[in-house]
Amino acid sequence: MKNIATAILLSLGVAAGAQAADTQSQPLTRAQVQAELAQAKATGQYSFGELDYPAPAPAAQASSVSRAQVQDELAQARAAGLITYGEEQYPPQVADQGSHLTRAQVQAELAQAKAEGHYSFGNLDYPSQG
Repeated sequence: MKNIATAILLSLGVAAGAQAADTQSQPLTRAQVQAELAQAKATGQYSFGELDYPAPAPAAQASSVSRAQVQDELAQARAAGLITYGEEQYPPQVADQGSHLTRAQVQAELAQAKAEGHYSFGNLDYPSQG
């Protein structure tokens, strides 16, 4: 929101400076202002409220990637576990590559961490002492 306010103030300052420098110019008509506003909306230079923030970027050039290539990339991303749905899967987890530790080794590491005080549970132990 601060960026929008700053941009508006800068625009008003530039416009006021240009108007002060050129005292011979006529004020814009209502139709001219409406045309400028429509052009700003069409090029993505104008937004209203928080729903449009940040303002959408101007339309990009046509992509050189085919639909089939995009679908293939999407399938690869799904297979790798990089696609999430909703908040419950955020942040995306990388697919399990298989652990090199056995269950007994993990349990032994946990017991050692607890014994050394490097393990905490809940908010009462945060941050862990160690």
